[in-house]
Amino acid sequence: MKVAAVVKMGKLNNPDLEKRGQVDVIDFPDPELGPNDVKVRVAYCSICGSDPHLSEGMFGNNLPIGIGHEMSGVVEALGEKATIKGLKVGDKVACNFIHFCGTCWFCQNAMQQFCTGRMGKSGPGMAEYVIWNESMVYKLPEGMDLKTGCLLEPVSVSVRAIDKLNAKYGSRVLVCGGGPIGQLCLQGAHLRGAADLTMVEPVANRRDLAVRFGARHTIDPINQNLYEEAMKITEGRGFEYIIDASGSAAAAPGLLDVACRGGTILYAAMYPDGYNLPLDMLNNLYRRELTLTGMMISPYTFPRSVQILKELDLEPLTECVYDLKDVAEAFQVHLSGKYPKVLVRCNNLD
Repeated sequence: MKVAAVVKMGKLNNPDLEKRGQVDVIDFPDPELGPNDVKVRVAYCSICGSDPHLSEGMFGNNLPIGIGHEMSGVVEALGEKATIKGLKVGDKVACNFIHFCGTCWFCQNAMQQFCTGRMGKSGPGMAEYVIWNESMVYKLPEGMDLKTGCLLEPVSVSVRAIDKLNAKYGSRVLVCGGGPIGQLCLQGAHLRGAADLTMVEPVANRRDLAVRFGARHTIDPINQNLYEEAMKITEGRGFEYIIDASGSAAAAPGLLDVACRGGTILYAAMYPDGYNLPLDMLNNLYRRELTLTGMMISPYTFPRSVQILKELDLEPLTECVYDLKDVAEAFQVHLSGKYPKVLVRCNNLD
């Protein structure tokens, strides 16, 4: 089958063409359908912000590396024991790319994200089809299109973030980073009843998008002083709740300064390996009692994420689509930041 894969290690956006990572479409062996598996003909797979890191060796160096995990498609076949969810051939579905074991100490203590027996994803999602365990497959709501459905996985990340933030209704919330996850978190905070909801983002069109999604205020951290603007918005107190979806080592420390006493900061992104957050523990943890936390993946969120898909404005995240054969160009457009999200059409199933 045809699969998008990293075929050359490097950096995708390196100005030296000889040192760039390379993504292309290659042939992978056809996987076999097991008794508990579901075969899904993939319609769309959106590019995640973590996908380019595959070409930089962050997740291993054994080439080729199949890519993609934010996918939707149509059920093509079911294993003989894949009967628990009532899935049928022809159902429109989306998937969770991780298969949790359900048996280890962490799974049985409500911490799937630390599963020690997880099998990882059962194959790359940016492909003609996938064969994944039934537990990883979710039927989409009636009438939902497959382009929207492929955003189930990033939506699950925002659901986990809103769960973990646990912001009270009417509290001031700031989101830093206007990429897809930041925009989805912003929508989630808006639905949760955030007050003075604020987006920090240097790119103008992403700030405009945040306003569409419910932001009352936006801050350009390049041309405005983050601290001064935050104090104006919050009457000098700072934000009770902050989500960092930027993954920026430059942005992360400044969020400590704009948090309210007793506030919570959720660092909800992937940061540079080895990065150490500068932290004055006396003033931030003792005197101000800030709560700092992070998150990795999205345990226990997919059934609710299927439901919340219907409540979100996702059209701006599904406008840019490339065919699988043009995946190299799709990745370059993704890296340019021209669009908030780039989708790859793996099969024409609309």
